Amino acid sequence: MQQKAISENNPEEFEDEISSAESENQTGDELYERLTIKVDRGQEPLRIDKFLMARMEGATRNKIQQAIDAGMVTVNGNTVKTNYKIKPSDEIIFFSETHPDTTDIVPEPMDIQFVYEDDHVMVINKPAGLVVHPGSGNYTGTLVNGVAYHLLQQNPGLTEFTLPRFGLVHRIDKNTSGLLLMAKNQKALNHLAKQFFNHTIDRKYIALVWGNMENDEGTIQAHVGRNPRYRKQFEAFPDGEHGKHAVTHYRVLERFHYVTLVECELETGRTHQIRVHMKHIGHTLFADDHYGGDRILKGTVYTKYKQFVDNCFALCPRQALHAKTLGFIHPDTGKKMLFELPLPNDMEAVIDKWRRYYKAKGVLED
Repeated sequence: MQQKAISENNPEEFEDEISSAESENQTGDELYERLTIKVDRGQEPLRIDKFLMARMEGATRNKIQQAIDAGMVTVNGNTVKTNYKIKPSDEIIFFSETHPDTTDIVPEPMDIQFVYEDDHVMVINKPAGLVVHPGSGNYTGTLVNGVAYHLLQQNPGLTEFTLPRFGLVHRIDKNTSGLLLMAKNQKALNHLAKQFFNHTIDRKYIALVWGNMENDEGTIQAHVGRNPRYRKQFEAFPDGEHGKHAVTHYRVLERFHYVTLVECELETGRTHQIRVHMKHIGHTLFADDHYGGDRILKGTVYTKYKQFVDNCFALCPRQALHAKTLGFIHPDTGKKMLFELPLPNDMEAVIDKWRRYYKAKGVLED
């Protein structure tokens, strides 16, 4: 659902009059959007469901009432009931799910590694090579297919038609490994979606990138959007002329001269954000075939070095990126939950190979 007459002005403020209210689509890892409306000073009292229905394309009163009852609509920071009457200067925030349609999911048995699970959330260790949800060309064999089967085993009374909505609130790329969070009911989904949107989720990744990074730590701020010529790729737009606001914080963990091991902390969650941001500052992810990291980007191409790098590619034939840390507030208990995963074998092996190579060669020269 989208508001009529959407404006593109100032994605940071989320505060405009009704005539030019803004909707920021969370296209990328965070699968929802938030619409913020500041009620005009001349607005007469009106039920909030009627007010929103008149201003949102494709919205029905029933859908809006369901969103209000589910706590996905707040006024001045507080949840309200459907009969709440808006007042001038009220700030209304409407959280809308935009994750892929999963109504035709076919449950499939799958070996899923659950790091944590209770009645509300699932924390999953997603291996590299596994697609998170069905899409074009990937209708079966995805993580969501496996989760559907898992839920059916937990509750035999469910059927393929009565399965609860799948609680995807974020995703990670097919060839990225690591922690993925899913909700098991609507209340948990709503709670977690708000945390993701408000940037209160802790997400840290480990990446091996090409080159010797100049600074020990830093912040990359550049919009991320689709490449206008190659639609399957994304690109950084530092001037903000295209794409969506994106922020990545990084810290160097270890240097191997030709490559650097870094920790990246996401403030926003755009598609391919770390991969795009690192390429933008000249440090493409190692073995990232989508962005040119699957060839020698640093070091001279002589026979022995080339063979060494090719061996490294063989050890880790995908972008060297791992979602290591995930922290959030539990939607039922209110307690802080924090999970960490060690590096998978392929990344551990390639990092160790570079470490031994660097020590053997000593301090190298460009």
